[in-house]
Amino acid sequence: MTLEHTAALSLAAADGELWTLWYTSVPQPDEMKLYIETALASEKVGEALAFVVRDTHSGEIIGSTRICRWDQKNCRLEIGYTWYAKRAQRTGVNSEAKLLLLQYAFETLDVMAVEFRTHWCNQTSREAITRLGAKQDGVLRNHQLLADGTVRDTVIYSIIDSEWPWVKENLLARLSKHALVAE
Repeated sequence: MTLEHTAALSLAAADGELWTLWYTSVPQPDEMKLYIETALASEKVGEALAFVVRDTHSGEIIGSTRICRWDQKNCRLEIGYTWYAKRAQRTGVNSEAKLLLLQYAFETLDVMAVEFRTHWCNQTSREAITRLGAKQDGVLRNHQLLADGTVRDTVIYSIIDSEWPWVKENLLARLSKHALVAE
């Protein structure tokens, strides 16, 4: 992800007006530059790696995802800040992106756990995380104050290194159903 992706990410977020979903935090188009700058600042201090997600056929940018909360000392990280244009949701894109990120996390970075977090009320995200093969670890109640003044309960899921081979096979099987090939 770079600042040059600002316009394309703004267009992707506009598909479905994703910023209007109260249980997630997708930036409005006029906030996208700050969103990217924040991601890049986290990269500079070694806490994150931010990515744009492209449609493999058109090359068009359709969303964003990130390795974040990277605790190198304890061999853990989170995959988060994931969102896709409405047209890309439920297409297999998430499975492909997660396969690539999980493969990098477990096979290159050699982490022992990958975490996912979502709002208690974001049932779509919770189902997607479960389909990946992640297990629910728990709920942080009254975890965060949101911009609209509401309080977020955060559901935490994880995949640990011993589960990775099964999760990888599961993701490859899911991708074959969508006729997608992860590269």
